[in-house]
Amino acid sequence: MNVKIKQRESFRPFAPIVLAEKAAEYFDLDCLSPYMLVTAPLSKQHRIETEETHAKGLERVNQVRSHLPAITHIDYSARLQTVDKETNPRLHKLLSTFNDDTGTPVLINTSFNVRGEPPVCSPEDAIRCFLATDMDYLVMGNWVLDKRKQPDNAINTAKAVTFEKD
Repeated sequence: MNVKIKQRESFRPFAPIVLAEKAAEYFDLDCLSPYMLVTAPLSKQHRIETEETHAKGLERVNQVRSHLPAITHIDYSARLQTVDKETNPRLHKLLSTFNDDTGTPVLINTSFNVRGEPPVCSPEDAIRCFLATDMDYLVMGNWVLDKRKQPDNAINTAKAVTFEKD
C-alpha cells in the first residue's frame, strides 16, 4: 500500500482503526481514542518479538513485529483510532463485518492522497487519485469503482468512469 498507492517508503506504518469494544484486546489502552490522538503499545499476545540483532536501517525497520505488521511501529506502538457504534455507526459496521469475516477488528486508517499531494477533497480528486495509482477499488458512499472495469483512457477524463451501486 505504501509503495503502490501512497508512493512513500515501504517501512512506514499506517494508523489502525479498531472497534472500541475490542481495542483493549489488541492494545495496552485504558481510554478511547476517537481522534487518533493516542499512541498505545500493541498487546503482547499480538507481538512477534524480534531477536536483538545488529540489523540497522531498512533491515531493522522491515522486521515483522506483529500479526498486524502494517500498523506496528519499530517500538511495538501504534497511533490508533477507536470506533464507537454510537458516534460512527457506518464505520463500526464495516469493522464489525470485517471482524466477523476474518476474526480481526482492525483495519488501516490513512489519509487519501499520494506523496507530495494534498488530501483528496472532492469526488473528482478521489477518482483522479484512484485512476493514477494501483488501487483496485474505490468506494464513495454507496458507489464502488472497480479499476478493471474502467476504460483504458479513463485517466484522461474522470467523466469516463463506470460506477456500480453498492
